[in-house]
Amino acid sequence: MRDLSYEGVMARKNEIMKDAVGIDYSVFEYGKIAFDYEKMMDNVAYSIEEMQKIQKETKVGNTPLFELKNITKLVRKYSEPGKGARIFIKDEAANASGSFKARRAAISVYHAQKNGYEGVIAATSGNYGAAVASQAAQRGLKCIIVQEVYDSSKKGQPEIIEKARKCEAFGAEVIQLTVGPELFYTFLKVIEETGFFNASLYTPFGIAGVETLGYEIANQVMKMEGRYPDIVVATHAGGGNLTGTARGLIKAGATDCKMVGASVDLYGLHMASDKDFNRKSFTTGHTGFGIPFATKPDRADVPRNAARVLRYMDKYVTITQGEVFFVTEMLAKLEGIERGPTGNTSLAAAIALAKDMNQDKIIVVQETEYTGAGKHPMPQLTFARNNGIEVSRGNPEGNIPGKTIVIPTSLAQVSAKDVDLMKLKTTYLKNIANDYKLDELGTEDIKFISEEIKLPVEKVIEIYRNL
Repeated sequence: MRDLSYEGVMARKNEIMKDAVGIDYSVFEYGKIAFDYEKMMDNVAYSIEEMQKIQKETKVGNTPLFELKNITKLVRKYSEPGKGARIFIKDEAANASGSFKARRAAISVYHAQKNGYEGVIAATSGNYGAAVASQAAQRGLKCIIVQEVYDSSKKGQPEIIEKARKCEAFGAEVIQLTVGPELFYTFLKVIEETGFFNASLYTPFGIAGVETLGYEIANQVMKMEGRYPDIVVATHAGGGNLTGTARGLIKAGATDCKMVGASVDLYGLHMASDKDFNRKSFTTGHTGFGIPFATKPDRADVPRNAARVLRYMDKYVTITQGEVFFVTEMLAKLEGIERGPTGNTSLAAAIALAKDMNQDKIIVVQETEYTGAGKHPMPQLTFARNNGIEVSRGNPEGNIPGKTIVIPTSLAQVSAKDVDLMKLKTTYLKNIANDYKLDELGTEDIKFISEEIKLPVEKVIEIYRNL
């Protein structure tokens, strides 16, 4: 009889994951902490062309790229003369399931079918669950989605409940849980019981699937404008969105394009806290995921996370919840397209950045997501009020995560705050230093870290010595 206690299941997690993903991560590992990241990504064994073909079979990819001409005009009214970059948006809501995550799911579910798995399973509160369910339906596989939905009083966020509805619409079984460690425990138990493929957000298959997004952006902008974009902005949570897009841009030849990550500022709210869980009005794309996954990527549900943003991120900014609500309304009223909050997080950041860029520059918001009853600003703001959050109009500088949501009164108030990337890189090193002294790490480990956080070996050693 298997030990189904929390301790028993956790003790078997590596064995469970190896069977459920079909990857022996140990073959990529060397030294004390290092592993061959590119070799692991090559393990996907699908080229860009093959992935585009796979995705096309299930209504994914080749989504339109629009120039947001009316928003660009408005941005220029609030910019210095000669400033106000052109803003483009990649409309990923056109994918089956309504978000860019269909790209990740398409490759994972295809791989599961190819390798004889009866079904797929994913632990997610959001769009990825709908994407996996949609792809599974098209490939004839069973699907289970494990969701963290409620606090201990069984209050559920409208955005997460909306996404559960979408998963069920595609025929998935949805297991809904309260916040806390039971999510990963339940996830492992169900994987072991079913023998299903773990369509994790963080496998090489999932991240490689997003490479087609960056690849398309580069080629579409080149075709439209005769050059590559100057900046691509990606909403950053777990890191797969930014990592995959950046890798695709590089593969297309857009090596000078700057990759900017954007998250909603939810500093001070602990994502695993029952008290804080419903005091946020966004379920993803926020610092509660963005910071921990940047500084400790292997906290994921697989032994080695393929999403590693510090390898690719050139700049990281935060914006407030109120600014995202403001931009959501702006997109609908000025451009005639209504989209959900995740992509509008990077749109808000792009607007703030565009105000300081020359008018001949091109900035691309690399995703949109579908919208639905639980994703609209009104149910989210009503939910916030019901949880004691004060909602007002004014300067978003007064926004306090978990206490207030301040919606701007004009575009002049939309701004992006820089996150100190060097501080994040130092925190990454601190996490390693908790387990290893510098003299315990070999040359290969230091070289690996240097590649992980885009710093010279000498700088890595200097920071490590000063910790």
